[in-house]
Amino acid sequence: MAIVLFVSLIVLFALGVPIAIAMGLASAIALIYEGTTPLVVLVQRSFTSVDSFPLMAIPFFILAGTLMEFGGISKRLINFANALTGHFAGGLAIVTVVTSMFFAAISGSSAATTAALGSILIPAMISRGYKRNFAGSVQAVSGELGVIIPPSIPLILYGVAAGVSIGDLFMAGMIPGILIGLSLIFTIYILAKKYKFPREEKKSFPEVMTAFKEAFFALLMPIIILGGIYGGIFTPTEAAGVAVAYAFLVGVFIYREIKLTRLVQIFSESAITTAIVMFIIASAGLFGWILTMENVPRDVAAFITGISDNPLVFLLLINVFLLIVGMFMETNASIIILTPLLVPVALQLGIDPVHFGIIMIVNLALGMCTPPLGINLFISAQIANIRLEQIARGMLPFYVVLLLVLLLITYVPQISLFLPNLLD
Repeated sequence: MAIVLFVSLIVLFALGVPIAIAMGLASAIALIYEGTTPLVVLVQRSFTSVDSFPLMAIPFFILAGTLMEFGGISKRLINFANALTGHFAGGLAIVTVVTSMFFAAISGSSAATTAALGSILIPAMISRGYKRNFAGSVQAVSGELGVIIPPSIPLILYGVAAGVSIGDLFMAGMIPGILIGLSLIFTIYILAKKYKFPREEKKSFPEVMTAFKEAFFALLMPIIILGGIYGGIFTPTEAAGVAVAYAFLVGVFIYREIKLTRLVQIFSESAITTAIVMFIIASAGLFGWILTMENVPRDVAAFITGISDNPLVFLLLINVFLLIVGMFMETNASIIILTPLLVPVALQLGIDPVHFGIIMIVNLALGMCTPPLGINLFISAQIANIRLEQIARGMLPFYVVLLLVLLLITYVPQISLFLPNLLD
């Protein structure tokens, strides 16, 4: 049955069937082949996969991100980041990374971060003399911070699938996200010095303070959300509801850029995105249930530990495996399918599940920036009006740096666990 499941999935992928539909159809084919399980189980298991209180955070964070995009928050974050770092070599590219770090602490989505900021920053970089493939690659690689710096939709999915505290995962993602952001800034600075990229005019202190005042309510949002979670005031799911209310109030009454006539568009875009994500979760949950029923997690664990029961070797193998998976599979689906397979092995080898979750997310986030299916590359290439292979060439220096940081995060657990342990 497991063989039929995987063969069907590969064939459907080869035919170009969307991943959510492919997983659902492969599951149906496997159950039909098995012959004894009624097909009504398809619906029941799919519903069970999304019938979870923590998963309610996903549509709320998606709606909050859309409200912030329409409410002018991204524009104010860009202006503030430019006032702080624009005067350095490669200033506008550094602004892209810094703004992505701010926006990631609000949106929870890599694609949303890339699209919302890239539509402004990529044309701005090109107009200032940056090469198109460099401008696109900077935004694509910066966008991955959207799923590492909390709140993060993939971290929520991992927490649900692994039975791990989402609050601990959010806390664990802070230092790795900042470390990745700083490594990108350093890389840009070195490249800017080498290729003499332009820098922006240095802002005076009053100009910096003006930009800060304009962005104050945007900067306050992640403090309220994350502070409320870590302070025990509300759960991550409740925090997502607070984020929606805050984004709405700021966009309508303070920045006054959300017109009531545009609410229909905001809600419809959020509903479409939510439906896509939930469809993937439902199909992946069904797929994972069949894998579990066929004892695939146990077999995978036995295979991996048969190669080596050394945790260091296991983590190296997992990194290679996840990097390959991230190149070909959608992140949310990968998390739901692979977490039940890999976490038991990690626990058996004494690896902290929170640390392992960060390793998974960082690997799969890198997959969003790698061909052939990296969503960030597609978004950035479309905005920059270049081909995928052109933007991929611009990514090469960033791949080297990100792989080094990935190894550091993998083999120094305290980078991820310092903050959760500090607050326990």
